[in-house]
Amino acid sequence: MTPLAVLVVDDQEMVREALRAVIDRREDLRAVGTAGDGEQAVALAFELRPDVVLMDVRMPGTTGVEATRRILADWPHTDHPAPRVLVLTTFDHDEYVHAALRAGATGFLLKNSRPDELARAIRVVADGESVLAPSVTRRLIGAVTALPAALLIGTPRVHDDRERALEALTERELEVLVLVARGRSNAQIADSLGLTEGTVKSRVNRILTRLGLDNRVQAAILAHETGLLGPPPH
Repeated sequence: MTPLAVLVVDDQEMVREALRAVIDRREDLRAVGTAGDGEQAVALAFELRPDVVLMDVRMPGTTGVEATRRILADWPHTDHPAPRVLVLTTFDHDEYVHAALRAGATGFLLKNSRPDELARAIRVVADGESVLAPSVTRRLIGAVTALPAALLIGTPRVHDDRERALEALTERELEVLVLVARGRSNAQIADSLGLTEGTVKSRVNRILTRLGLDNRVQAAILAHETGLLGPPPH
């Protein structure tokens, strides 16, 4: 099996090398490069075409938020999918992380996570799922919906279009969307609804496509904003 290619981005050399070492100790993972700032991250992502980018969000100059947005919005390779972006932070209450998730990052991980947790997170996001515990998802939704309009998903018109697209989802697709928004994995959704994991993965992908979203985190936020989950958490 070909190892998952990972690009490591952090402005501290010691952190970059530690992350590289953790990754390269796993047979199914390979660090294909490291970047010390956002500009270099964008350039190397386009050049190396990794499966996953580990992105530090707090960097001088071009932040991890802007680098994430540019990598995903300006991806130049039509024959190769854009990488999944897993953002790294010191704190789980970090406005930069919230903005990066809005920009299309697939999840976030604390820098003090154990090596095995890091390796698992890389595998999970590479498979199209988000690295967010349900409790973190609820807190994130509450925080991210309070962000300035400039950081929201798209324009008001785009948001209105997505609300209309929700009306076209089937009842089962809405059930899947609600469970995604509550932080459930594909396996947990399959168990709850009596479906196969493969069927759930296919339905999640179809929901994202219909709603014009990049990932499950954005789907969770939209589900909250459109009232599918009830009132916001306090």
